[in-house]
Amino acid sequence: MQPATVDSTTGNFRSLAVKIREAGLLERRPGYYSLKIALTIALFAAGWAALLVLGNSWDTLGVAAFLGVMFTQLGFLGHDAGHLQVFRSRRANRMLGLTVGNALVGVCFGWWVPKHNAHHAHPNQVNLDPDMGEGFVDFSSAGQRAGGRRSLGQLLAARQAQLFFPLMLFRSLGLHISGIQKLVRQRDRAAALEGVLIAAHIALYLTVVFWVLSPLKAIAFIAVQQGLFSLYLGCSFAPNHKGMAVIDADAKLGFARRQVITARNVTGGWLVTLMLGGLNYQIEHHLFPTMPRPNLVRAQSLVRAFCVESELTYCEASVLGSYRQIISHVRAVADGAFVPQGAGVA
Repeated sequence: MQPATVDSTTGNFRSLAVKIREAGLLERRPGYYSLKIALTIALFAAGWAALLVLGNSWDTLGVAAFLGVMFTQLGFLGHDAGHLQVFRSRRANRMLGLTVGNALVGVCFGWWVPKHNAHHAHPNQVNLDPDMGEGFVDFSSAGQRAGGRRSLGQLLAARQAQLFFPLMLFRSLGLHISGIQKLVRQRDRAAALEGVLIAAHIALYLTVVFWVLSPLKAIAFIAVQQGLFSLYLGCSFAPNHKGMAVIDADAKLGFARRQVITARNVTGGWLVTLMLGGLNYQIEHHLFPTMPRPNLVRAQSLVRAFCVESELTYCEASVLGSYRQIISHVRAVADGAFVPQGAGVA
């Protein structure tokens, strides 16, 4: 029997993990999150108050755009809660996730967490990363290799580079529908609680909007608010992995290697960190998913050194540069010029 092959990065990653823990970078940051949660919810509430003050006016479309941004910022808090970054207690993190996710945004937290954890376990791996099967855009060419698509799929595949950003406008709709479908299938006490919170969100959202605005203005408000929420959310997550290495379904890679080669950081300083909810430090986040958001920047120098020592490329790009890489990758997939990385340990 041949001995199992060990990824060469494994030993270095163990050393990195010790340094990260000794530096206190996995410790919770209650002060940061208390202020962040309070400010985000206060701004969210201020947006709805502005709608009531402006009344039945087209000026409320500006409020709709603002609330689209705040929905996404609340989503970032739900992301952190899903990774247990905020509180020490799993229960407390779940309660935060249900509050910002189900009650305030209308997205099923209980559906999203296991789906996102599966992504973290197998980032950009064909048939294993659930994020690779979302929407109409194919990032792996698996659809063509699996026997082709039907006419609508072929049409979309041929134009997926041009449709990449327009399709982002429907991302929130997919999140809402997928979460509700999961709750309907689950049918237990946890699903009932989440269902009640989402139903309350939908009822209150629609009641306020249609009570304040005329039907035409209300429909325009919802379109702008949900559309911007979708676009902002999609454009925040896309730079993380889209256009990076895609791993074949049978590939056997060590944990650290698979996380680094499939992730991209986004440069730009504190403003980009604010706008992307800390997801711009994607390499650090994937190596240490429970690390609180404000500690990711402090871990960067240690992770860079680890990548140099392990001969792994530490990928960084500007916001616009990351989108250029994504579109170039999508075009290569559409042209059949892209093949996922094969099996084996590099």
